[in-house]
Amino acid sequence: MKNNMLHTPDGVKDYLPNEFAVKTEIERRIEMVFCRYGYSPVSSPMFENIEVFEGTGSVSPAKMYKFLDRDGTILSLRPDMTPAIARIATTVYNDSDMPLRFCYFENMFRYGESYQGKLKEFTQAGIELIGAEGAGGTADAEVIAVAVNSLIASGIIDFHLEIGCVKFLEGLLDESGLNEESRAKVMTALIEREFTAIERIAKDNKMPKGVTELFSRLPFLSGDIKIIETVKELTKNAIALSALDEIAETYEILRSYGVEKHIMIDLSMSGQLDYYTGLIFRGFARNSGSPVLEGGRYDALLSRFGCSRSAVGFAIKINRLLDAASNGCVETEVHPKTLVAWAEQGRNSALKTADELRRTGVCVENSLAGADVLINLKYAENKKFGGMLYFKDEENVTIYDLTSGEETNVKINDLLSGGRN
Repeated sequence: MKNNMLHTPDGVKDYLPNEFAVKTEIERRIEMVFCRYGYSPVSSPMFENIEVFEGTGSVSPAKMYKFLDRDGTILSLRPDMTPAIARIATTVYNDSDMPLRFCYFENMFRYGESYQGKLKEFTQAGIELIGAEGAGGTADAEVIAVAVNSLIASGIIDFHLEIGCVKFLEGLLDESGLNEESRAKVMTALIEREFTAIERIAKDNKMPKGVTELFSRLPFLSGDIKIIETVKELTKNAIALSALDEIAETYEILRSYGVEKHIMIDLSMSGQLDYYTGLIFRGFARNSGSPVLEGGRYDALLSRFGCSRSAVGFAIKINRLLDAASNGCVETEVHPKTLVAWAEQGRNSALKTADELRRTGVCVENSLAGADVLINLKYAENKKFGGMLYFKDEENVTIYDLTSGEETNVKINDLLSGGRN
């Protein structure tokens, strides 16, 4: 019988020191990018009233961890940060100068995410640009540029972002004349990437020739910016054409950021979350079957909280970046430790000196193995320490350089005054 005391629940995990070091290094690098673009960190509660997420176009209620408070209020663990930030923006910053630039590093909780190795508790890093009214493609391009530079900073070597627009598909469906049932089937097939089902629907229904051709070519409507002009010849719908212009405008601005080499166009893309209203994008690392980054424009979401504002943002899936890091894409800065050991008569000087070294930035570990020099050396070597300091008494210390194998006897005063690098 399984002993639950010895196992984590399905869909959650422990982070051991090496993996956790990579995770925090990735987050540190990304945070620096967010900060340099002017985004300020915010944090929200781990659980909130269910109304913050339910009915906002966020994660499906079936995937939320819901529970009752003592007073009967239905609460949910945070499944998505964007509605939480929308609540913050509308309740605290409604009268503030716009735009608002927020960033975050938080854990999300979604039930049913653990299939195919997905986690039910996972870390996201993201930004939200709120209230940049009239900025249009300029705001979209800024957010995408931050996304690209965040992935570069994280150490991912080979990646690209795919850009689409939910309004293009909406316009195409309007032009198709399909009934609501068929439209819903198309959208489901798009999310599941079942293009043969879409082609079948197109053949079974009478639609304009250009639209029928676009439906049949959906799997191939991706590539460089040239695809925009090709598609414009096949649709007359004003919404679809406007969406193509938005993509083209944003791409042109991204050229100014110098990130266009990381950008692809994918006109078959649909938003995974219902609150997306315009440009959407996803980031893929080399050999990643699932996106490491997702984002888009969600102009209608804040109105659900009582204040209508434009908004665009993205979320990086830190755990999926860790998968890329396991392939050597991310290196952490190594700080070799120094072991401090002592004979009984050298203990006071050892502990005092160790703390003085720590204040200068040296990573020092106190020995708990006793006074035996050989035992301490073996421990330091097994742990790959850079060296060991052995305090013989209150005045004398031996420096063991574990890289070169050299031993040096010095006075403690000389050690602290620069006798040891």
